[in-house]
Amino acid sequence: MIVRILGEGQFSIDDATAAELTKLDTDLETAVDHNDAAAFNAALTSLLAYVHAHSSPLSADSLEASDLILPNGDLSMDDVRKMLSDEGLITG
Repeated sequence: MIVRILGEGQFSIDDATAAELTKLDTDLETAVDHNDAAAFNAALTSLLAYVHAHSSPLSADSLEASDLILPNGDLSMDDVRKMLSDEGLITG
């Protein structure tokens, strides 16, 4: 699975490890739904840290299609809210 973090680049993560992303996405979506800034910051930080810890960065000149696009840690809760679908950031 190819994950893009806005402003950072693309990362390759294996499908077995990607399952944890769904739980982290749910935590983020719940924080946004409850308008809980502290929980939002913690959930977004955890999601991005997980990707960084369990992935391999792709080279900047790679032209892979991204399976998932995640916000970077600088986006506001309102910006992330606009990115969420009814299923969160991760659909399917």
